[in-house]
Amino acid sequence: MSVKFIHRISGRGLIAFGHDIVMAGFSFVLAMYLRVGATDYRLQPELLVEGAIAMTLLGAIVFWISGLYRGVWRYASMDDLMAITRAATVTLLAFLVVMFVWSRMDDVPRSVPFINWFVLMALLGGPRFVYRSWKDRRIELPSLSMGAKVPILLIGASDGADQFLRGLRQNTDTPYTIVGILSEQPERVGRTIRGVDVIGTVGDLENVFADLKSRGMAPQRLVLTKDEITGAPVRHLLERAAALGLTLARVPRATDFRHAERDRIEIKSVAIEDLLGRPQTPLERGAMRAFIKDKRVVVTGAGGSIGSELVRQIAAFGPAEIGLIENNEYALYNIDRELSEFSPDLPRRAMIADVRDRNRIEAALRDLGAEIVFHAAALKHVPLVESNPAEGVRSNVLGTINVADACAAVGVSAMVQVSTDKAINPTSVMGATKRAAEMYCQALDLDGASDCRYVTVRFGNVLGSTGSVVPLFQRQLEQGGPLTVTHPEMTRYFMTIREAVELVLEASAVGNAGEITDGRIFVLDMGEPVRIVDLARQMIRLSGQVPDEDVKIEFTGIRPGEKLYEEVFHDGETTVETNHAGLLLAAPRVVAIEELKRQIEPLLTAAENGDDEKVRALLHDLVPEYIEPASETPPRRAQST
Repeated sequence: MSVKFIHRISGRGLIAFGHDIVMAGFSFVLAMYLRVGATDYRLQPELLVEGAIAMTLLGAIVFWISGLYRGVWRYASMDDLMAITRAATVTLLAFLVVMFVWSRMDDVPRSVPFINWFVLMALLGGPRFVYRSWKDRRIELPSLSMGAKVPILLIGASDGADQFLRGLRQNTDTPYTIVGILSEQPERVGRTIRGVDVIGTVGDLENVFADLKSRGMAPQRLVLTKDEITGAPVRHLLERAAALGLTLARVPRATDFRHAERDRIEIKSVAIEDLLGRPQTPLERGAMRAFIKDKRVVVTGAGGSIGSELVRQIAAFGPAEIGLIENNEYALYNIDRELSEFSPDLPRRAMIADVRDRNRIEAALRDLGAEIVFHAAALKHVPLVESNPAEGVRSNVLGTINVADACAAVGVSAMVQVSTDKAINPTSVMGATKRAAEMYCQALDLDGASDCRYVTVRFGNVLGSTGSVVPLFQRQLEQGGPLTVTHPEMTRYFMTIREAVELVLEASAVGNAGEITDGRIFVLDMGEPVRIVDLARQMIRLSGQVPDEDVKIEFTGIRPGEKLYEEVFHDGETTVETNHAGLLLAAPRVVAIEELKRQIEPLLTAAENGDDEKVRALLHDLVPEYIEPASETPPRRAQST
């Protein structure tokens, strides 16, 4: 027996051990009493003492070896019952052998060992499950007084509901009381889960609510217990809940680990990504791993929202080394520190560098021995770039040219250009500069003058990224409102940061796997666009408040460079489906590299001179589809209900 094991069963475990060996000895006496009675001539004191001592000693040995004391009585379960069964069985078998050798069991009735087995099981298991039941007595059932606790109605009569109810039983200070469960399956109505009734189906929500309200048990919140309920069903359920004055939340997923001083059952608000009308697209990670593993990878803009998530996911695929390029010292410090914590064994180098500096970027890529480059550095805030067009060109156009040319010069095998759906029929300087960057990478990819492959990836608005609408709404909600929306009909395509980065990685792998993708742009199928005002109302409801009553929504007018509607493809772009779910290819207009360089040169000169008006004019020449917002005609496919 190791010292470590002895330490693990000290304290309360030793108390339990003492209890069990006493019960083992007592079980034989009780079994004899149950079989022959107190006055029977065969009930000899010597036999009882010998048998009790034998059971006590054998039980002590078997119970100790079997590891019964590694379990916690509070959480006694079927696994503990099986362990008790094995221990009791082994103890009785050993007892039979010892007693037969000692006295051939002439005075012990043949049925006593069987009775003894059941008695021992009851004496060992009974106290454990009585203790657990006593600890679990705190759950509030629908029939009990709800006091000040929040009454909730569970959605989903499945494993999630069972786990949630079990968790509630194990917490003394739970703020919730359960008034019932609604099932997606009609056949489960009328059944119970851990004593809580399944009182209807999800379709019966309004009728169930009215019935509960009439009995003084109206719920205040609906709680989703199934991870699979996402997208449009959640959106519809949120609207129905809001009409009844209810908020909507969900039980944390099993993978939602949180740091806490002690266990506590919590309910989290429905994630905004659950309301966007589509599930998050699962992409093929095997190809990504094969593309990244054992390569020296560099990420520009490594401290930004997309760049930092790229770094995290790339690190998980086992690169030989990762290089972090960023011109913001604090952002670079943060991602470098984070990488040192979750991937301490991964070789990494952090470099302060600006993509506008051609010589510095080429020297950095050469010094890092870059084999794959992800170019995520850019100015992306539409109104700010609109006010500073020369700076937008210097970062987004000149910066991309510098990185792309450096990749060819130092022998990089693949460069991945991170682009945006704002490059489609751009109405802003930011969108036009990103389209110009796309054009340059397309032209280099088709030219084939170097061994470097140029892959361009285009996606929509990223939830939670710096400057996006969701953090803005969250800050405004914390301040009590109002929530500001530029236009009641404004719509956007949304995706999560995880989706955006996985798209970048998968497109990179596909674009370098021999498939015919030359000069084309990868685009994620993002489903239907979402009205920003609807998103605002949903976030208000999720905070437990009523839109336009508790929190106002104000329309501030379209900002400079903003589109009312956004598109996934240009009207003139041909699209091709790939063999990868959710990943499409667009083939926009392409200009030969030499002609493109001739057109870009005066634009870069104007940007270097800070001539904003000339920059705007030259952008229109370079990107003919760049139009002013006032002349924009909303595309039919982007209209929202």
